Order: sequence, then C-alpha cells, then structure tokens
Amino acid sequence: MIKIVVAGIDIGGTNTVIGLVDRFGNIIFKTSVSTRDAETPAMLVENIFAAIDPYLRNNSLILDRIGVGAPNGNFYTGNIEFAPNLPWKGIVALGKLFQDKFSVPVKVTNDANAAALGEMRFGRANGMNDFIFITLGTGVGSGIISNGQIVYGHDGFAGEIGHVIIERNGRQCGCGRKGCVETYCSAGGIVKTYQELSNNIAVNDSKQVAELAAKGDKHAIETFEKTASYLAFTLANAVAFTSPKAIFIFGGPSNAGDLLLAPLKIKFEENLLEIYKNKIPILRSGLAENDAAVLGAASLMFS
Repeated sequence: MIKIVVAGIDIGGTNTVIGLVDRFGNIIFKTSVSTRDAETPAMLVENIFAAIDPYLRNNSLILDRIGVGAPNGNFYTGNIEFAPNLPWKGIVALGKLFQDKFSVPVKVTNDANAAALGEMRFGRANGMNDFIFITLGTGVGSGIISNGQIVYGHDGFAGEIGHVIIERNGRQCGCGRKGCVETYCSAGGIVKTYQELSNNIAVNDSKQVAELAAKGDKHAIETFEKTASYLAFTLANAVAFTSPKAIFIFGGPSNAGDLLLAPLKIKFEENLLEIYKNKIPILRSGLAENDAAVLGAASLMFS
C-alpha cells in the first residue's frame, strides 16, 4: 500500500536531521547528514536526497511536501539569510534548491518558529490559537502564535524575543548588539553567570550548573534565580503585546525543572500587568526533545 509522507528537515550548524512523518505525527524514518561536510548548499540538498530516496522507493512511500527549519530561515522568501552558525554565508536560496531537486512544494522558516508549529499540532498547545514558544539552548529562540498563525512581520523575521535587550550595555551578543536576553538566558549565558558569581571557570556546561544547584551550591542556585529573573521580565513584557493563553519552554536548560521554572513563575507573576495575573501558565514543552525539530519542520506543511 502506498503511503504519503512529509519530510521534516532541521538544519543545524553541525548536522542536519531528516524525518519522514505521516499526518498523525508518526516519524516513520529518521536519519541525519553532516551540514559542515557540505561545501555548498546544493551539496547538502544532494546528500539529503541520497539519504532518503532509497528508503522512499523501497517502502512504497510518496514524498508529498518538505518543511525546513533552519537558522535565519525566511518563510516569505524560502531563503536562509546571513545565518551566523552555518558554513555558507549571505543569502542562500534553500527553498528553491529543494524544490528543484525533489519537485515537491517546500516551505522554510526558522527553527524556533518550526518548533512552535510542532507544539501546536503535536504537543501541549494542541487546540490553542495564542501562545509563546521559547527555546533555550545555544541561543534563545522564540515562536509567537497569534490567532492560530505564526507572527512573521513584514519581512519574515518578527518574534526574536531572544534579541530583546534586557541589560543596557550588557554582554556582547552574537547578533552584534549588547545585553540581549540570549546572552543571559541561553545555556552559555547560564554558565557565564555561574562563572561570574563563583569565580569557577572549570564549570563550562549548564547541565553542570543544574547538578550543582541540585546539591545546594549557593552560586548555582543564585544563577538560576538570576536567569529566571531576566527571562520572567522579558516574558511579562511579551505578554503585554501578545496576550498568550500559555507560554511553553523547551530545550536543555528547561531540563533543570523547578530550579529554573519555580523562580521563573514567581518572578513572571510579579512583573505582569494586573489584567494578566494568574491567567497565563508557563509550561514545559510536550514535544520529545529528540523529535521536536523534525516534527516542527514537518508541521510547516500540515499547517
């Protein structure tokens, strides 16, 4: 029996993950190829084709559409534009390359927007039309869903909560500005805060900071309190102009659980406008971390 599937593709700085997904969110096949080994974007597309085409043919699957999540992916143009962590610079017409190779419809967006769509279709936001999705990892990404649609803005780059300035003349950010939320609430930002508080540069991973906090290390506990304060202030401001039904947190630092989420919820309520208090839960994502990127990218084509 022939089955129709969608490809969800997550392009990262090191590896690209590809999943073949049915309309129920079942990942039928998943594999990966090296991003860095592809000297050109066209070579990456060729490598992806070589990775999945035999499986499609051998299992009577029809590839119907392709959704791509990528850093600085522009939904309107299908391009990746000036992504700092990818091996190719400038503007890359990635959507056209995929369409030319696979001869199916293709949509491209940034990775956080893709994950937000995945949460809406396959996660805990199912049935919600208004929410904020935050990814905590190497950076701080965000996807804002309003009236059931991703907020893209006029140029495709709206919703960059991670690049709201939270500390005037603060830490240098990879975007070129100083004091962005990302510099304090990303995994690296958490490590830097701990190092500043403890003078211990041997700790270089946010998971280590969480482990130390769980053991009662006062500097580690203070690190999560400071991180929660920055993030809560940012999210309370975001609520004032989006009025979401819920906020979802995803990514490595969120695995610290109540070390981060407990102070985050308290400080969030303290900073909310009165009309929003006790209305907006902060929840962990319902997507499995290993599958979120693929499901999110595939959700582009289910939306």
